[in-house]
Amino acid sequence: MKRFLALVSVRSKEFYRDRGTLVWTFVFPLIVLLGFAYGYSGRDEPVLRVGVYPSQTARLQPLHDFFAIPQIQFVNYDDEKAALKRVERHQLDLLLKSDETGTVPSKVIYWINPQSSKASLAERLLKSGAPATLQFEKQELTGKKLRYADWLVPGLLSMNLMFSCLFGVGYVIVRYRKNGVLKRMRATPLSAFEFLAAQVVSRMLLLLITTSLTLGGAVLLIGFPIQGSVLDLMIFVSVGSTALISLGLLVAARISSEEVADGVLNVMTWPMIFLSGIWFSLDGASPWVLRISQALPLTHIVDGVRAILIDGAKLSSLLPQMIALSVASIVLLTIGSLIFKWR
Repeated sequence: MKRFLALVSVRSKEFYRDRGTLVWTFVFPLIVLLGFAYGYSGRDEPVLRVGVYPSQTARLQPLHDFFAIPQIQFVNYDDEKAALKRVERHQLDLLLKSDETGTVPSKVIYWINPQSSKASLAERLLKSGAPATLQFEKQELTGKKLRYADWLVPGLLSMNLMFSCLFGVGYVIVRYRKNGVLKRMRATPLSAFEFLAAQVVSRMLLLLITTSLTLGGAVLLIGFPIQGSVLDLMIFVSVGSTALISLGLLVAARISSEEVADGVLNVMTWPMIFLSGIWFSLDGASPWVLRISQALPLTHIVDGVRAILIDGAKLSSLLPQMIALSVASIVLLTIGSLIFKWR
């Protein structure tokens, strides 16, 4: 019993003497809680979701009491095609559009999906009490409701990429350095860039296999419908995973402690888990949340994978994301090779 209690005491002391682990254990859950509290709260769960295109909710508010109903969440869109897709998939109950640039528009076009259970309610509320000077033009869109499980699959594939790239590469290299493996490699003709590039290629090939198997499992288990080209998906995954691997290599370029590497990688991964659109749409989130989200590489990977698998998008439409990820890969890999240390 004494040996057991002594071991418990020693292990407990190891924990609270490790200041980094201690702070991370208690502070990180609070950071996540505060992030969700300020980013996604402040109002009750909406009964209806209404999209506005272009982003001009403030200009329409004086026209109609409809825009003051607190149970309706108004989401501004700058991409009409994306907004219409959400109506088709029952993610929006109604979409409003006014092409007029004047202070007081006289005509509003709206889209509904008659198959949506809330579309008729949103339409009745829109027309009830509307001023006589305001004209409405109705458009209908039909489409199958997108299951949450189907919407979630691309996010989970992307999250798996992130963990495999950052921890599977960055954390392992830190362990190599700590165990002296890198020190022995330094005696070979191998350059730092060659070593890091080999890590990128080997991990990328592994990720292509695991992504294919995971996607196949989703098709077999839940009947996930693949709308786009699997080849396009593999090409995009290669580009996205290269960017994430390069980021992991940059983190591991000089760190010698596994504990420090674990903390740094966790600081990087957890914001991406919650703010990259893996679990839920960021439509209607606070502006500062959206700004942070767009700065995260995983956001662009999730959006691209989702566009290919669910929307059937072609690589040509994802060219801006691919260029940005490719440039990030080159920059990060170059910096990592320049500051890389073998010891």
